[in-house]
Amino acid sequence: MDVSRRDLLRLSVAGGAGTALGGLIASGVDLAPTVVKAQQLRIRDARITPSVCPFCAVGCATLVHTVNDQIVNIEGDPRSPHNEGTLCPKGAATFQLHINPSRPVQVLHRAPGAADWEVWDLNRAMDRVAELVKTTRDDTFIERLANGKLVNATTAIFSLGGATLDIEFNHIHQKLLRGLGIVAIENQARI
Repeated sequence: MDVSRRDLLRLSVAGGAGTALGGLIASGVDLAPTVVKAQQLRIRDARITPSVCPFCAVGCATLVHTVNDQIVNIEGDPRSPHNEGTLCPKGAATFQLHINPSRPVQVLHRAPGAADWEVWDLNRAMDRVAELVKTTRDDTFIERLANGKLVNATTAIFSLGGATLDIEFNHIHQKLLRGLGIVAIENQARI
């Protein structure tokens, strides 16, 4: 078996740390207060905001710790009857969802037939979405069926909502889309 210098160093450090830790534990040193203090250091001056995990329909409660309006930690809320402070692997990775250098922060648009993406202003993108919704609705709106029944619907637009949409947002969402005549409305929680 070939052992590189790097492997030898890793094994030496791991062995030394294990021996030191084992010696402390065997001598009766209680490390629990030190562990608690170390965990509190990262969130000592943080403002805590209750929130909800964004990944599924369970709605596990989370505590978001912020310092100077920057998220420094996200963990499960022990007061929650759903998750009692625990999070699944996806929920535990919520911090990475928010603090991620690869997360898109600009609106990117690629015109039909174009090879490259173009950065758009958010207002321009929202205006374009509104324009396309209006055009599609006007072009595909069905007021009455062939038998004369009033339907006021458009079947060319579909809405897929997220699993964490709260009841208030769902109410407004449904009112808007039903008012436009959209029939195909689904939420992720049921898929």
